[in-house]
This record gives sequence, structure tokens and C-alpha cells, in this order.
Amino acid sequence: MTSTDPLWKAVRAERAALAEDLATLADDDWSRPTLCGDWTVEDVVAHLTAGASTGRFRWLASIVGARFDADVHNQRRMAEHRGATPAETLDRFRHVVTSTTAPTGDTAAWLGEVVVHGQDIRRPLGLPRTPSVESATAVATFFTSRDFTVDSRTKAKDLRLEATDGPFATGTGPLVSGPTLALTMAIAGRPAYLDDLTGPGVAVLRERL
Repeated sequence: MTSTDPLWKAVRAERAALAEDLATLADDDWSRPTLCGDWTVEDVVAHLTAGASTGRFRWLASIVGARFDADVHNQRRMAEHRGATPAETLDRFRHVVTSTTAPTGDTAAWLGEVVVHGQDIRRPLGLPRTPSVESATAVATFFTSRDFTVDSRTKAKDLRLEATDGPFATGTGPLVSGPTLALTMAIAGRPAYLDDLTGPGVAVLRERL
């Protein structure tokens, strides 16, 4: 997946899969913690809805209005897209499943948003579904090519990353191997996935996280 249409198809598929998982949650689950810092499940879902509802100029106005403080920007947009109840928050997310609105044209980054944040929710809740290897490969390839929404390229620098379940492989240096999704989540800054990885480079990556 290197062109826009297959990437957006993957975004839609991963959003739809996450919406299905979210529909199984009890109301109390929506206030549970995720792998994304202090954000709850409902916070993460509202953040994903915001990202799929905010085009380039609206994003620029928001970040300028927040004086370039990403935390302030994110909190304001989450508040805007969080519903009065978890059911309403989920309904708002469902309405953007097919959206192609995004702050930039970096479609692989927006696939990365739903792949990473979906696992931020699923892992702590014990939800078994995982993104496809194809989606994870596209995100891992993008994440190791540049620092964008996360400093993933910096975390992967001077390491050899090799997937054990797909074609993803890049870099030179101490080896880090494991499932494509675990590699992706680790370089996205999620230490919970380090135990899914093997190789001498894991210790280096652990220090960086």
C-alpha cells in the first residue's frame, strides 16, 4: 500500500473494525486508561473523530489558537467531539469511518493514527482483534521514514527492524524482530509491546522509550 486509494481503504477498514470492538464495551469501560498517556478510552475515540473531521485550514486555525501547544489543541478538539454519553461518542466516531478529511495529505500517517490508537484501547481492555499485517506494514514503513505525529524514525535510528509475520524490514544495526504490529507500536512509543520483540536491539529501543 503505497498509493492514496489503498491507504484510505485501509483507514476505513481499521476504523470500522475499531467501531465494532467499541460497540461491545460497557459504559464503565469508556473511562478506563489506555496506552496513550492519561487519555481514557473515550478520550482516544474523541481524538480519532477529531482527526477525521479536521481539514488543513481548520487544523491550522486550531493549532495557532492553541499557541502551537499540541496538548491544548488536542484537548480542545477532543472536547468538541466527545459526546454527552459513550454511546454518543461512538456514534460520532461511526459517522467518520468513511471520512477522507485530514490535516495533511500524509495518508499513511492517518492510517497510523487508527492503527496505533486502536491498539492503545484494545491492549489494556484485552480485546483480541489486531490490525491487518498489510496496514501495520504501511504504517511501520511510514514511521521509519520520518518523524511526524510521533518521533518514530528517531526511535528506530541505527537499528535493524525485521518483521516475523510480513515483509517489513529496514535499517542497519542491532536486530529487533517480532510481529509487524509490535514493531510499529514500539517505535510509536508504546513500551507495552517491547516484550513481544526479540533481539539485541530491544535493549536499545527500551532505553529510548
